[in-house]
Amino acid sequence: MIETILPRVVAAVEAFDDPPGAVLYPEEEVAVARAVDKRRREFTTGRWCARRALHRLGRPEVAIPSGTDRQPVWPAGIIGSITHCAGYRAAALATDKNLRTIGIDAEPHGPLPDGVLRAVASPGEQDRLAALAREAPEVHWDRLLFSAKESVFKAWYPLARRWLGFEDADLVLDPASDRFTARILIPGPDVAGQPLRGFDGRWLVRDGLVVTAVTLPR
Repeated sequence: MIETILPRVVAAVEAFDDPPGAVLYPEEEVAVARAVDKRRREFTTGRWCARRALHRLGRPEVAIPSGTDRQPVWPAGIIGSITHCAGYRAAALATDKNLRTIGIDAEPHGPLPDGVLRAVASPGEQDRLAALAREAPEVHWDRLLFSAKESVFKAWYPLARRWLGFEDADLVLDPASDRFTARILIPGPDVAGQPLRGFDGRWLVRDGLVVTAVTLPR
């Protein structure tokens, strides 16, 4: 599902349940030692997907521990992103020779809880979402915006090494192309000698899910 919105250089693996044979390496256990069962299963299957993506890239299926910032620590030369929600887990990996960063996110295709949209979207974004909802009410545009911002944040962090608030990115969703653009509203890191000012991404709504992806090529 998610591979349809990712470049061919990305190895993507997804799961719609938790494989009984999925296990964690000792280095990974630390991150979920005190986690509830739901969190542990999500984490385990996410790592399972990531290791199979490593295999597709011709790399050994090694441990993927969490850093002090709780982000996955990828093997040298690899970039990637992991996502999970109810009924879905996925990992997307590539070599750093092909891409600079990846961010993916999956969400249930339903409306955001009351009050969440105001916390994650600017007044301008809310106005644009309202217009989209009038044109295509079958899409939960608020959830799509939330997911797209999550993908942007996951792509941003490995480059900037600092957090990005929901208010720090302005997104425009294009229903004609199933793409979105994100304008970063705070100073970004230099990438290829230029300040990082934004990202382009893609989205897909299918089978009760919203999936979004952001990549930045070399």
